[in-house]
Amino acid sequence: MFSGPRRWGAGGDYERVPEGPEAQKCNPEKSASFFSRMTYSWFSRIILLGYKKPLEREDLFELNESDSSYIVCPIFEKQWRKEVLRNQERQEIKASFHKEARARKPSLLYALWNTFKFVLIQVALFKVFADILSFTSPLIMKQMIIFCENRQDFGWRGYGYALALFVVVFLQTLILQQYQRFNMLTSAKIKTAVIGLIYKKALLLSNVSRKRFSTGEVINLMSADAQQLMDLTANLNLLWSAPLQILMAVSLLWQELGPAVLAGTAVLVLVIPINALVATRVKKLKKSQTKNKDKQIKLLNEILHGIKILKLYAWEPSYKKKIVEIREQELEVQKSAGYLAVFSMLTLTCIPFLTRISLGRLEDFLNTEELLPQNIETNYIGDHAIGFTNASFSWDKTGIPVLKNLNIKIPEGALVAVIGQVGSGKSSVLSAMLGEMEKLTGVVQRKGSVAYVAQQAWIQNCILQENILFGSTMQKQFYEQVLEACALLPDLEQLPNGDQTEIGERGVNISGGQKHRVSLARAVYSGADIYLLDDPFSAVDVHIGKQLFEKVIGSSGILKNKTRVLVTHNLTLLPQMDLIVVMESGRVAQMGTYQELLSKTRNLTHLLQAFSEQEKAHALKRVSVINSRTILKDQILEQNDRPSLDQGKQFSMKKEKIPIGGVKFSIILKYLQAFGWLWVWLSVASYVGQNLVGIGQNLWLSAWAKEAKHMNEFTEWKQIRSNKLNIYGLLGLMQGLFVCSGAYILTRGSLAASRTLYAQLLDNVLHLPLQFFETSPIGQIINRFTKDMFIIDMRFHYYLRTWVNCTLDVIGTVLVIVGALPLFILGIIPLVFLYFTIQRYYVASSRQIRRLAGASRSPIISHFSETLSGVSTIRAFGHEQRFIQQNKEVVNENLVCFYNNVISNRWLSVRLEFLGNLMVFFAALLAVLAGSSIDSAIVGLSISYALNITQSLNFWVRKACEIETNAVSIERVCEYENMGKEAPWIMSKRPPAQWPNKGIVEFINYQARYRDDLGLALQDITFQTHGEEKIGIVGRTGAGKSTLSNCLFRIVERSGGKIIIDGIDISTIGLHDLRGKLNIIPQDPVLFSGTLQMNLDPLDKYSDCQLWEVLELCHLKEFVQSLPKKLLHEISEGGENLSVGQRQLVCLARALLRKTKILILDEATASIDFETDNLVQTTVRKEFSDCTILTIAHRLHSIIDSDRVLVLDSGRITEFGTPQNLICQKGLFFEMLTEAGITQDSVTK
Repeated sequence: MFSGPRRWGAGGDYERVPEGPEAQKCNPEKSASFFSRMTYSWFSRIILLGYKKPLEREDLFELNESDSSYIVCPIFEKQWRKEVLRNQERQEIKASFHKEARARKPSLLYALWNTFKFVLIQVALFKVFADILSFTSPLIMKQMIIFCENRQDFGWRGYGYALALFVVVFLQTLILQQYQRFNMLTSAKIKTAVIGLIYKKALLLSNVSRKRFSTGEVINLMSADAQQLMDLTANLNLLWSAPLQILMAVSLLWQELGPAVLAGTAVLVLVIPINALVATRVKKLKKSQTKNKDKQIKLLNEILHGIKILKLYAWEPSYKKKIVEIREQELEVQKSAGYLAVFSMLTLTCIPFLTRISLGRLEDFLNTEELLPQNIETNYIGDHAIGFTNASFSWDKTGIPVLKNLNIKIPEGALVAVIGQVGSGKSSVLSAMLGEMEKLTGVVQRKGSVAYVAQQAWIQNCILQENILFGSTMQKQFYEQVLEACALLPDLEQLPNGDQTEIGERGVNISGGQKHRVSLARAVYSGADIYLLDDPFSAVDVHIGKQLFEKVIGSSGILKNKTRVLVTHNLTLLPQMDLIVVMESGRVAQMGTYQELLSKTRNLTHLLQAFSEQEKAHALKRVSVINSRTILKDQILEQNDRPSLDQGKQFSMKKEKIPIGGVKFSIILKYLQAFGWLWVWLSVASYVGQNLVGIGQNLWLSAWAKEAKHMNEFTEWKQIRSNKLNIYGLLGLMQGLFVCSGAYILTRGSLAASRTLYAQLLDNVLHLPLQFFETSPIGQIINRFTKDMFIIDMRFHYYLRTWVNCTLDVIGTVLVIVGALPLFILGIIPLVFLYFTIQRYYVASSRQIRRLAGASRSPIISHFSETLSGVSTIRAFGHEQRFIQQNKEVVNENLVCFYNNVISNRWLSVRLEFLGNLMVFFAALLAVLAGSSIDSAIVGLSISYALNITQSLNFWVRKACEIETNAVSIERVCEYENMGKEAPWIMSKRPPAQWPNKGIVEFINYQARYRDDLGLALQDITFQTHGEEKIGIVGRTGAGKSTLSNCLFRIVERSGGKIIIDGIDISTIGLHDLRGKLNIIPQDPVLFSGTLQMNLDPLDKYSDCQLWEVLELCHLKEFVQSLPKKLLHEISEGGENLSVGQRQLVCLARALLRKTKILILDEATASIDFETDNLVQTTVRKEFSDCTILTIAHRLHSIIDSDRVLVLDSGRITEFGTPQNLICQKGLFFEMLTEAGITQDSVTK
């Protein structure tokens, strides 16, 4: 994910290690000559290389050290800290004078100014010189017109004026391009600095702040709002430069026209307040649009993380509708802003207003509550590792205490168990130890470093070895010892590249048990003093759990001398504990050793009774001796219905595909089709009209001036003035109408294109198969919905419009000059040839650099999203600085591409403007050579047009390149259109409304594979269930259990054979007709932000009464009734404000609500206590008694009471029959029972 090798130094510094191509491509700018730097000739080698072959990241020049994120971010963070301290001092001074002084937030703008003020001043000076030179050209042109009128000094003076004009415009080009270079790079540095600060803040947010700012909102701050600040910097100098240019223009016009210039000035002054009002309106619109973007990204992020649930429950249309509704609100705002854009000065006036919104949002985020390290005392006298004294905690300072009056002392080196029912506060105790909760009262003490294993394992998108090392240096012997203790050695044999295998985002390509064991191995390898373990055995088989306890956590394990706090539901471990804490309703109900609690309290006795009843019901009798060969061979039955990296499912995360070569015209055509051909031709007509009228106005003025010059009497001039002025005014009115109609047409067309392309993108993404999401980083997908759609929404139509305008300008200019000076055609032909040659070389490189930049944005979002999901683990290990450094790396990669893009643009501009300057010189030279054969008014017109053609031609080539390079965004948005999709959701053949009514599932010679280039994951599967039968599905890791359930839902399509449910071949009906009629309770409890009611019933099919019924059956009714908003209780992102056990019960309620004839169970009670598990199992048996139940076995005792058991091995059925018959056969099932410690006698009891 991160480019280039890095090392985590002993001193805490994270260093870049230059090697290979990176070292070879050091930046040559510093060593280049003055002329080379001014003309960017040192960059020519990249342009030439890009013309010969598609550029790759290794070909690009590295940043200058001062421009890199490694330098920029720390300097800005230092200034921000100073601003925060200054603000605190100001508030204290105000408070001493005024008791009710209004609190003022630290200013992000001041911090940015203090960081970048010197370079911003340098940029402003470049702009001043460029503006002065731009007004020198008209003065020289005035002298040329005077010279042509008099003709007395024919000769050297005319040539001198022509040469002076060339020198001035050439100097202006060089200075303007330096201004653009420093301006763009400074704006990028500001964006980089702000992203770095947002990332650092995200790692420090308190729980209250995390609820307030969802992952989607933080990502939007990082992309949209940081981009807005970048845009401000890029346009900052226009705020003073535009008024300066107006003043200079007015002063020059006053010298020529006198008081007449005041009329135009009055109009300008009148327009400014109108534009200010418009800008205020746009500010409100943009604020609304930003909120919609936040909602959209938040929902998208959740949909992509929970896509499996959406597909299994056929909920895609419901969530698609939610996204489209938010998108329509955003487009309404965009439409209003587009109509207001008719006002020419709008962009200039809006810059400070729009940026104020982003600044406000960023300041709001950067000033939110952080975790308070002082909540936990680390320097204290005592022999306890962790201590609570009268401590109460809440997730919110103003909220109800979740943990009350904790008084716990945990000795150093002790093994402690925290037990209790679902929602009793077990995981919250660990959060309090980590400092993740708000301390309301009391004292918390903790001594030494911490390692944390979360209940839901957090896995990084990197190789397995890096997941375990987690920034530590490799110690081979200890590393192998950890792998063996955590039962990972057999997994490494299965993985394609052993511990060098890349693990996908969220660990999608390893099983649930493997994720938990990698997470445990990471903690063990860290060598911490304190280990906080949140139910690490929930996703592994009893047998493996026993090994992990003995070899890692127990009295003879690797961690035997460490302090260990274990949250667990496995009560058989309690006798081996040094201390047991029994939690009940957020309080410590009992605490002591196993024997003390057994003799003093009934609570533990009740828990043990519940456990023993369950053990008896499942007839478990553990074998005391387990030989080591069995441990290695078993690899437990720990399927989490996640694909394991076996022969049938070798997934690896796809790197973002970077296209090469030119953007196909079909891509532009696709945009124009979405734009609407009617709006396309109307747009072209309006722009042709306004350009023709503009040329007509200038020619009319020229002719008027020529006539007036030959008139001797003022009365004669007055007679024609009225007629000439009326026609000139009419032409002006026509041009105004063309401009307004063009703006309206463009807005309508661009909105249609945005709506169509977004809808197509969303539809394409939701129709992609699940495997795509399991092998593609979410950042890649979100990047298309954010940055690429932003370019389509706001930029692409602007580039098209500008290109059309520039094309018409160039054609008009050439015609006017050639009409006045026919010989000009001789000079323009070679210049046009040179223009196209330069463009051809530039586009090849620029296009590929833009693609590389687009691809380099995805890792930023992916890393950001990954960090936010694992922030508790990162903070627990104390690795904030390492992750901040990694963020700097991915941001720096994007910055390298941006830098090369900026320099390539400047390289092009210098060369194009130089050719334009030659055109100006030729026009002036020809005017001098023409002598008296040409009128001075025509000379003025032709030279002024020649001055304009420099910018027009430059813009024309630039915008042609921009269209091609930005068309990459359309290319990326349309990329998913040609990918393999799932079958249609609805087909012409639809099953009866009551189907399936029997629940008979039949597999006939069924075969399936995950990809065409992989072997069969299922081979010749043939079996049939009876109606209302309970089937257990077992097998070792990679046997094909998860594949079988995936095939039922057509997550994986058949390669041969068929599946028939109640007489209907499932391949002949639509996916939603199939999935909507099946039911599944998956192991991963996925919830979405929104109300509890929405999570239970997103399609709004059921009444409140039905919802309360299922909540009661799931033992959640009492909990929900205690909530202030009850069913309308807001679930936070990912369900973080519920315990994992409660989330699983909500998922069970969801399944009960949509009760169907066929249910697939995937160990749905792994994260709940045994007592609740008993109640839930009873509920499932009772409520689904008339259903066919297929149980994918995670723990063998869960399928012992099945009617029949299906045993899979290497994708084939090896055994199928009743448990008793299979035991008698003494085959694979019997072998697995024996390995799991279940005897024949206990099964038949």
